[in-house]
Amino acid sequence: MTDTGAVKSEDTPFEGGPMDGRVLPVLLGPTGHPPKQYRIPVPDPDGGPPTVLIYRRVPRGQSRLGLQKGWKYAYEPEGRPSRLKWPWSKPDATPGGKPDDTDG
Repeated sequence: MTDTGAVKSEDTPFEGGPMDGRVLPVLLGPTGHPPKQYRIPVPDPDGGPPTVLIYRRVPRGQSRLGLQKGWKYAYEPEGRPSRLKWPWSKPDATPGGKPDDTDG
């Protein structure tokens, strides 16, 4: 086995979908957290394009002191990745009526 140096991994549990109950070593990023999404390509038995299973990172739980225990991955059944939401993003602020509506 070769020395990986500064590369670290963490045993991370998976919940839901085909990987339910499994624990895999996941490489950690520069912040010490696993990636927000984990994609698993599953080959098609008929030779077609592979199916990609998508899991998203969620908090594992909290300790009695309120500290986060770590991360786990939850299955995304729709298979589409979640969009990145910036804290300064605002929802669409279009009013319920028509823009030219003068009543009101």
